[in-house]
Amino acid sequence: MSEPDPDREAELLPEPDPLEELARERDDYRDALVRLQADFENYKKRMIKMQTDHLERAAAALVEKLLPVLDTADLALAHGGGEDIKQVASALTTVLEREGLERIDLDGGPFDPTLHDAVAHEPSDGGGQEVVEVLRAGYRWKGRVLRPAMVKVKG
Repeated sequence: MSEPDPDREAELLPEPDPLEELARERDDYRDALVRLQADFENYKKRMIKMQTDHLERAAAALVEKLLPVLDTADLALAHGGGEDIKQVASALTTVLEREGLERIDLDGGPFDPTLHDAVAHEPSDGGGQEVVEVLRAGYRWKGRVLRPAMVKVKG
């Protein structure tokens, strides 16, 4: 058996068509560009989501710092605060509620450990636990519990 002749094999293979090579190269570049555009779009979406999350966390932190002000207003109103305190408390509450703050103070409702922080207990005849008194209001910020309500529980 004789060795294959490389010159003879080269004669048998058709010469590559330069137009086909250019078309293949063009398609490769186009595919790379499409992938790059998709990656960039995903990057932009990810950055927008990160910025939005950052702004939400900053707003939640600010609201959390304002909760003692709401507590002070509630105490002042409970101890006979005047119309001026009522107006300030109402204005602050209205603005925060418009932005996503919800008050948690379900007096007489069932005890829920995700919404309530039980700090006092009363004995009961029934089997379930019930909120008897809200000692400090709790708050949700856009559906997430920011601070649980401090409550007295019966049961």
